[in-house]
Amino acid sequence: MDKHVVVMGSFVADLAFRTPQLPAWGQTILGSEFRLGPGGKGSNQAVAAVRLGAKVAFITKLGRDPFGDLARNTYEREGIDARYCFVTEEHATGGAAIVVHETRGENAIVVVPGSGFHLTAADVDRAAELIDQASVFMTQLEVPVAVAEHGLQRAHRSGVPAILNPAPAMQLPERIYPLCDYLTPNESEAAGLIGQPVESLEDAERAADEFLSRGVRNVVITLGEQGAFVKNAMVTRHVPAIDAGPVVETTGAGDAFNGGFAVGLSEGMDIVAATRFGCAVAGISVTRYGTAPSMPSRAEVDALLRNRS
Repeated sequence: MDKHVVVMGSFVADLAFRTPQLPAWGQTILGSEFRLGPGGKGSNQAVAAVRLGAKVAFITKLGRDPFGDLARNTYEREGIDARYCFVTEEHATGGAAIVVHETRGENAIVVVPGSGFHLTAADVDRAAELIDQASVFMTQLEVPVAVAEHGLQRAHRSGVPAILNPAPAMQLPERIYPLCDYLTPNESEAAGLIGQPVESLEDAERAADEFLSRGVRNVVITLGEQGAFVKNAMVTRHVPAIDAGPVVETTGAGDAFNGGFAVGLSEGMDIVAATRFGCAVAGISVTRYGTAPSMPSRAEVDALLRNRS
């Protein structure tokens, strides 16, 4: 089996609303734009990775409904291996309501993972051969924590580098950290995991030290417009953000980074180079609307990095 990036996570349909403000409870306001498209952290990361030239397989669970059809059509169009996108008759495919500020590009999101949150350890076992032959395995927390842990355990036993993107933020069992070759929280996720604010590079380094002490081998904390902070036993580095133009929408930027980071690692880049590559992917994605639709091509990322070298 060819080496490839394997992503496990959720698909949700993104329902995005652009508006000048968030409504208060009981209030109705008029927005300026609406879009429906493919989303979900794992799915977005898979789309990002395949557009960068990687062979990508995705493990998830989908309902037999229009949102599930949107997912299946997306993977067929993008060229993602969807053999392990399991189908459930009992649970609907999930959705996300994304409210985007029409001038600042900031967002507020409500996610209902739906069928993706009914992925099981038995499903992971059915995809075991896929994970065993991967170049990189990546998962997040839009599947049950126990299922994410099971996938990380499988990758760990097979010697496959494993990335945990701990999003959305939630507390994790201590035993999960030693299964993570790479942990990629953003500032708020890192703060939630360690119980301390992460607002500066010094804070990021303290958080990274805490994760390393828990057994993680490499930590990459994404810092939005400040880029990312990288630390392992040998490397401590701040990697600046890469500006690709005016910010239109930040939704999906973390998924763009993680997809790019995974591809970089799969190609043999060191952690700093893979982080810079991920920053370039995210830098382009925020200049566009949407989540999966905003993911750039490899040619666009390579051109941006050449211009910034």
